[in-house]
Amino acid sequence: MDQLIQTFTVYALPLLFGITLHEAAHGWMARQLGDNSAYMMGRVSLNPARHIDPLGTILIPLVLLLVGSPFLFGYAKPVPVNFSALRHPKRDMIWVALAGPASNFLQAFVWALLLVLLRALGSGEAFFYDVARAGVGINLLLCVFNLFPLPPLDGGRVLVGLLPLRPAIALSRLEPYGFFIVAALIFSGFITTLWLMPLMGLAQQLLDLLLSPFRLLLF
Repeated sequence: MDQLIQTFTVYALPLLFGITLHEAAHGWMARQLGDNSAYMMGRVSLNPARHIDPLGTILIPLVLLLVGSPFLFGYAKPVPVNFSALRHPKRDMIWVALAGPASNFLQAFVWALLLVLLRALGSGEAFFYDVARAGVGINLLLCVFNLFPLPPLDGGRVLVGLLPLRPAIALSRLEPYGFFIVAALIFSGFITTLWLMPLMGLAQQLLDLLLSPFRLLLF
């Protein structure tokens, strides 16, 4: 039990920020491009209470902790976006969709930079190192997982925006079944082996490249 509580305290803050900022980023980008739906509903906010989903934000992460899953993730209440209100709906939906994963990659960079600073300062607080590492891992996972090209995930909406009209419509019709398909692909190991692990490795390499100037300055 003590180990579970310690693990929860390490992952709670990065996960909460990761999913909250992800959804707020969608709403913020939609507002910039002409749709005020999320803003009018108070969802362009950094207040986690506005985004928490009891199942996706609390229950699923707890279950994953209890079963010792190698990956910890969750989700918040989806931000409402009226794509027809966007100035250029088909193009702008791409930017709205990408805003969420981009916010996670930016958070991963901030947590990774904190790790670099902790090492440069010679901090001996293991808890802070653990939280920063969790912040990197969770946010890279949220970024890469949400980019999987199947609606309603962000990558699916990006693909719908990129495809010609007929195949875009056909793909968008999968959205009501998308989470069931993704769940099946997760349990089969397909997404983990062929999507998450390779792309998280690439994302980590990109982070290391972006952090290299800071390491040169501090060490």
